[in-house]
Amino acid sequence: MTGDAGMTGDAGMAIKVLLVDDERLIRAGLAAIIQAEDDLTVVGEASDGAEVLDAVKRLRPDVILMDVRMPRLDGIQATRRILETIPEPPRIIVVTTFENDEYVYDALKAGANGFLLKRTRPEEILQAVRMVAHGDSLLFPAAIRELAARHAPSGGADAARWHGQLTEREADVLRLMAKGRSNAEIAEDLFVSPQTVKTHVGNILAKLQARDRTQAVILAYETSFITPG
Repeated sequence: MTGDAGMTGDAGMAIKVLLVDDERLIRAGLAAIIQAEDDLTVVGEASDGAEVLDAVKRLRPDVILMDVRMPRLDGIQATRRILETIPEPPRIIVVTTFENDEYVYDALKAGANGFLLKRTRPEEILQAVRMVAHGDSLLFPAAIRELAARHAPSGGADAARWHGQLTEREADVLRLMAKGRSNAEIAEDLFVSPQTVKTHVGNILAKLQARDRTQAVILAYETSFITPG
């Protein structure tokens, strides 16, 4: 664990970020980007997933930027530990080199709120941190479709059960979620209010026992409710 003293600054109401990566240069680069923003602050760093749970308990970050490939404990297992152990867990963005990495798919299934590529532009990293901190998910439809296509769907029975579980309008909303539509865009597509869409999304997550939109979309692909094609 690298020291968090001397790097937190005045957190105030700033979004608190924990950086987890086994490469020091990656952590330093992310820290420089984040610390330059008035509304964001880096509260600590970890060099392996095995150190993350203790860091979360001590530092209470709002968002974790989590490398998926680390030597002792990868980001997938670290994500699971956090979500199973911490009552009000931080939001988690996994960071990877390749968008078609199988680790990404497993991390999203485990409950990560989205993913970023290590080559992502600084302004997009900042936007992503702010988005997930405020309860949104980072949904990249094309990448998730490609990853989902590699996993043989369980099909038939599960898909039929979902059709019976969701109302017709909820099913429409889920399909649009899978296309990466925001609540406002879904509202426009379906000619309803954004609040109505928000209610439908909440119902979908509750019925599917999904933590967020990304996990709901992955579940929809895995059961053939939505097909990658």
